[in-house]
Amino acid sequence: RHLLAQAGYTDADLYYDEAGKPHLKDGTYISITHSFEFTGIILSKKQEVGIDIEKQRDKILRIAHRFTPVKEYRTLANDQALIRKLTMVWGAKESIYKIMGIHGLSFLNHIRVSEFDMDEGQTSAGVLIKGISGKFEVYFMEFEGFTLAYALSV
Repeated sequence: RHLLAQAGYTDADLYYDEAGKPHLKDGTYISITHSFEFTGIILSKKQEVGIDIEKQRDKILRIAHRFTPVKEYRTLANDQALIRKLTMVWGAKESIYKIMGIHGLSFLNHIRVSEFDMDEGQTSAGVLIKGISGKFEVYFMEFEGFTLAYALSV
C-alpha cells in the first residue's frame, strides 16, 4: 500500500483479474512482489511488466530441475555462483509468468531464458505455449543477499 501511495495510487485503483494478475484502473501496467522484508512494484504506461524479488538460498539447488535444465549451469565455479545464477533465472521466469498470466504456463517447458553473464545484469527470454508467444528483456539487481528481476514485454 505504501508503494502504491508513493506512485500516486490507492487500494481502490488496484484490482485483480480471474488469474490473480493485478491491474490498475487507469490502464497502467503493474506487477507486485515481496520476499521476506522486501516488497516491490513496477509500473509502466507503455508495456507489460513483471517483477520478482528472491532471497539467494541454497534451497534453489534442490528445486532447480523443476524450472530449468540445471546441466546448463554446471560450468559455474562454485555453489555460490550457481545459487546466484539459478536465482536470477527463477526471477526472470517468475517475472515473465506474471506478465503472461496464463494458467498452465510451465517455467521448465514454456519459458526460455537466453544465456547471460551475471555481471551484465540483463538477458532476453521467450515464451511459447499453445500458439501464444512473447519476447522479453529481463534486468537484474542484487542487494543484501537478494536478487531482483524485472521483465519488459518487447
